Amino acid sequence: MSKATDIELRQITSQTERIGYRAPIKFGGRVVTDAVLFHVTAEVETRDGRRGVGFGSMPLGNIWAWPSRLLAPEATLAAMLELAHRLVAAAADYRGSGHPLDITTDLTAHHASQTLEALAAAGIHEPMPRLAQLVAASPLEAAIHDAYGKALGLNSYHVLGAEFVSRDLSAWLGADFRGEYLDRYTSRAPKPRMPLYHLVGALDPLTPADMSDPIGDGLPETLGQWIAADGLTHLKIKLNGDDLAWDVERVAAVEQVAVQAQDARGCTGWHYSLDFNERCADVQYVLDFLAQVAERSPRALDRVQYIEQPTHRDLKAHPHHRMHAAARLKPVVIDESLIDLESLLLSREMGYSGVALKACKGQTEALLMGAAAQKYGMFLCVQDLTCPGASFLHSASLSARIPTVAAIEGNARQYCPAGNQQWANRYPSMFRVTDGTLDTAVLNGPGLGYDA
Repeated sequence: MSKATDIELRQITSQTERIGYRAPIKFGGRVVTDAVLFHVTAEVETRDGRRGVGFGSMPLGNIWAWPSRLLAPEATLAAMLELAHRLVAAAADYRGSGHPLDITTDLTAHHASQTLEALAAAGIHEPMPRLAQLVAASPLEAAIHDAYGKALGLNSYHVLGAEFVSRDLSAWLGADFRGEYLDRYTSRAPKPRMPLYHLVGALDPLTPADMSDPIGDGLPETLGQWIAADGLTHLKIKLNGDDLAWDVERVAAVEQVAVQAQDARGCTGWHYSLDFNERCADVQYVLDFLAQVAERSPRALDRVQYIEQPTHRDLKAHPHHRMHAAARLKPVVIDESLIDLESLLLSREMGYSGVALKACKGQTEALLMGAAAQKYGMFLCVQDLTCPGASFLHSASLSARIPTVAAIEGNARQYCPAGNQQWANRYPSMFRVTDGTLDTAVLNGPGLGYDA
C-alpha cells in the first residue's frame, strides 16, 4: 500500500576522501594508518512533491571488513570502492518508490550480482565477504534515510511507524514481529548525554615511559593524559587473543594507570570493554583470561561491561566456539559475525548474549538487528569504525536512539582528528568530551539528526 510520503530517488552522487591518521591503530594483528571515506549525496522526492537532500559518509574499512590472507589491502580497498561506485550507479537507475526500508531492501537484493561485477572489474577472484559488501553500501543507505527525513522535515527516528512504513517488521524479521514497527524499538528523542568509549589500542602508550616517538601535536598521547583531559569513564581495551600473558598484563596495566588518573580527578566508577577481534582460539582462552585477570586485578574484572567477538567471525564454520560458559561471567557480543538475522539467531544458539550494532553495516541493517536484539533480550552496544565527521555523528545518533545502548564509541578524535574539523565547528558539543560524555541532545534535527 503506497503512501503520500513514499519517495523516489532523483539524483545520487558520490565522492571519496583520504585522511591520514595522526597515530596508527592496531587491531586483529594489523596496523592501520589512514582511512578512505566514501561520501554519498541523495536527492529524493515524495509522492506529494516534497524534496529532500541527504548525506551519508563512511570509511571503507577494508582491513576490518575483508581481512584477506591472499590479497593486499590495496586490492581489497579497490574492490570495495568499485562496488560502492556500482551501488551508487544502480541506485541512480532505480525506479521504484517507498519508504527507505523498502528501497534499501530492494537495492540489497542486487548486491550479490553487483559484487561479482565489481570483483571482475578489479581482477579479483577471491569472494568479497558479506561484511565488506555491507560497509560499501552503508553510505548510500545513510544518504537515503537522511534524505527521506529531510524531505518530510522530520527526524529519521520519527518516521519508522505504521504512518510511514507500509509493511510491519515481519516482512524483514519473521512472524515474531507481526504487527510491530521500528518505532517500538527506537526512541523519539535522543538520550541527552552519553558516555564515550575511548579506545586503548595495542600500540597506544599508557604512560610517558611508553612513548618512543611523541607526536607533539598538542593532543593527549598517553592513557593517563586522555583520562585527565576528557574525564573518561569508559575504556575499550584492544587485546591480542593469542598471547594470554600479554592480554592479562595489558588489562592490569590499564587498570593501574586508570586508578591513578581517576583518583587524581576524584572519580570512583569507570568501565572497560574488552575486544579480542576474533583472535582467540576458543572459549577456553577467554575463560583462562578472565580467571587470570581475577587473580591479577580483581577490580579490573569488576569493571568489565562486556567482551567483544573473541573467536572467529564465521559462526557456521566454527560451531564448536560456544560462549555459554563465558557469557555466564560477562556479556559476550558478536560484531564481525553480525551480518543478518540468521547470524544473530545462530549466535544466540551458540551462547553469545549480545550484539554490537554498527552504522557501517547500513542504517536499515542496524535498525532491524537492534529490534531483533531487544525482542530476544540480548545485550546491545553500538561501535564505530574509527568514524570521522559525519560518519561519527551517524553512529552517535544510532546509539542515542536505541533505548538499551548505554555508550558511544568514537575513535577518530584519537587517530584521525583531521576528519572531524569541519564538523566540530558545527557540532562542537559532539566533538568536545566533557566529564567523559557527549551532548547527544543536539542530534535532533531532520533526517539522521545533523546537517551536512
